[in-house]
Amino acid sequence: MAMIPSFFNNSRGGSIFDTFSEFDSWDPLKEFPFTSTSNSLLSRENSAFVNTRIDWKETPEAHVFKADLPGLKKEEVKVEIEDDRVLQISGDRNVEKEDKNDTWHRVERSSGKFLRRFRLPENAKMDQVKASMENGVLTVTVPKEEIKKPDVKAIEISG
Repeated sequence: MAMIPSFFNNSRGGSIFDTFSEFDSWDPLKEFPFTSTSNSLLSRENSAFVNTRIDWKETPEAHVFKADLPGLKKEEVKVEIEDDRVLQISGDRNVEKEDKNDTWHRVERSSGKFLRRFRLPENAKMDQVKASMENGVLTVTVPKEEIKKPDVKAIEISG
């Protein structure tokens, strides 16, 4: 396992000074056993779609979750609420079928299952949760109960 890249020979054995060679970027983790640089879709099949980023903002009226899920249909996504105020967003992006006649040059899109869970605060109205999906963006809105401000009564001090 070479830890130091060769600056004078590229991966095909040609010199970097060869003006006709293809410019390859050096991957410092390429030789480590925990990384997979294979172009096969089968190596990507087991990779979790864990890079699903979800924003959670709180407005005066609701908690709003937004997830970028490009390429997924609403039928491939599940939004569930558990009894103990847990919002669960999950889904599955299928691997594209590999045809033996195809030559893959790069496979970067994630595939596989994803699952994200969020414990909601006590002021969440669990029975009024709404979800919508538009242009690959899932929006889950959880309305909030109005927090009643305690009645404050001024007491006159005698004496």
